[in-house]
Amino acid sequence: MEVRDPIHGGIELDAAESRFIHQPFMRRLRNIRQVGFSYLAFPGANHTRYSHVIGVMHVAGMAFDQAYRDWTFTSPEVRRRFRAAVRLAALCHDLGHAPFSHCTEFAMPQVSKLSLDWYRFKPEDRKASHEDYTIAILAHTELGRFIDDNFPCMAQHVAALISEDVRVSDDFFRDGGLDHRRALSQIISSEIDADRLDYLVRDAYFSGAQYGTVDVRWILSNLNTHTADGQVWLALDSGGLYAFEDFLVARHHMFLQVYFHHRSVVYEEMLRRYVREAEGEWSIPADLDAYLFLDDVALEHHLRHADNRWARRLVEGREFRRVVERHGPTRQVSVEREAEMLKQSGLETIVTYSTGRLSRYALGRRGRDKATLFFREKLPGQKVSRVTTLREASSVFERYAHPHSIGRVYVAPEERPKAWEVLGIRPH
Repeated sequence: MEVRDPIHGGIELDAAESRFIHQPFMRRLRNIRQVGFSYLAFPGANHTRYSHVIGVMHVAGMAFDQAYRDWTFTSPEVRRRFRAAVRLAALCHDLGHAPFSHCTEFAMPQVSKLSLDWYRFKPEDRKASHEDYTIAILAHTELGRFIDDNFPCMAQHVAALISEDVRVSDDFFRDGGLDHRRALSQIISSEIDADRLDYLVRDAYFSGAQYGTVDVRWILSNLNTHTADGQVWLALDSGGLYAFEDFLVARHHMFLQVYFHHRSVVYEEMLRRYVREAEGEWSIPADLDAYLFLDDVALEHHLRHADNRWARRLVEGREFRRVVERHGPTRQVSVEREAEMLKQSGLETIVTYSTGRLSRYALGRRGRDKATLFFREKLPGQKVSRVTTLREASSVFERYAHPHSIGRVYVAPEERPKAWEVLGIRPH
């Protein structure tokens, strides 16, 4: 089967994958917007998690083929089962997203309600994440059983590539005395994973922004592996260093300019206020049969029939509007003084802070850990001369060492003139 994709062109799926993408929990992703409320600022950004995960599967397959192009496994079957597990993990990694993707994750129940017995340790008492839901879906629904019955791997192996907390009791990821789980999982989640290499270009394409235009194929062509301490790790050859740096900076700018757009940020905050103010009216169920039918359509339908003032604003497009916005290093963007002035004047405000970091994997890390990616100095036709970590090889981490934040104060649109007066702001 071939899927036509605007980003990658023709994407090939084998017979089992073709049936898999039509399973109920996969179909659910057709009704989950990839970038939440961003479509309000970028009208073309109505693409879904469904198209994204198929793209990630395609990129993950290419990443595996490139990274292991010179590798000799003990049998062709080992290569086949590793590749199948990687592509399935890519397809499944976003199964657990709630309506509007990350925008409603704050409303998830305690993780203990999901019965996550695949984890190495009992999860601490915290709110569940979309990743927890993903693991629960693989463990407790027909989707996981479909994997067990139709692929050369088990659902638990797939889950192990999505979350490092999932235990694996067999030797599935071992071959020739080496453990490949680290490298395979880094294809799914790392500094240059298939997820980022798809969503960055896809979100840029559909939003119309140009920040996410990066050379995905060149980065993939420079992927390789490195063996250390009995484990196989993902590595980048020297030819891909500048493309990798461009990719990191492009992603950073996409966050600041697209994902943190003032309209999508305030809609997410208004939704939070609705859930808090109308406590008990809407919640995210821990029951997976109910979760199957919870998507953007269901939430929008609920909001249309709710009487709460925040629900009405969300449905009618009457969002709070900015009166203050400040960009810069986190310590320099406080808007609390202005918010307090408006509060003292009797105005209701929404205060938000959005913080972008170049990397959640590498900043502040010096030693080797689960996220370490290696850098191989190598010229064409020559042997590898030196192996370091990407953090050590690239100066981009130091140049962007400090997070960049945006502080904003919003008021109701009808109150903006009064807010400007209180703050001494002259509107254009």
